[in-house]
Amino acid sequence: AHVLVFNSRGDLYLQKRSEKKDVQPGRWDTSVGGHLRPGETYLEAARREMREELGIQADLALVHLYDYPWRCEVESEDIRTYAVVYDGPMVPEPEEISEGRFWTRPEIEGALGSGILTPNFEREMDHYRQWGRHGSKP
Repeated sequence: AHVLVFNSRGDLYLQKRSEKKDVQPGRWDTSVGGHLRPGETYLEAARREMREELGIQADLALVHLYDYPWRCEVESEDIRTYAVVYDGPMVPEPEEISEGRFWTRPEIEGALGSGILTPNFEREMDHYRQWGRHGSKP
């Protein structure tokens, strides 16, 4: 389950993965992402991961955007992405996240292909741009 956390200006929060992570350490990634626990729905996992990774306790309305498969050498995941607008406090989990901040759309576009973003997030942006052509902005 992924959650794209936007602020009210439309900037997207990205987390920089801890250097201790096994997969893509030190790279900027989707706002929130995590695996489902047995019996957990995507929505339940998304809310849990928001609490665990960013300390977001508020009961926010998450908007389901799209689903897509992610396959690479080390991962095979079926991802469901949600979006939320949130301007409150965040407390990144230091074992998972070394830092986090809101990025403007031009900043993200400029970073694509530079190697500082995870391949999974770059794929996420492909889906988000495609959704934006057919959906509405969160």
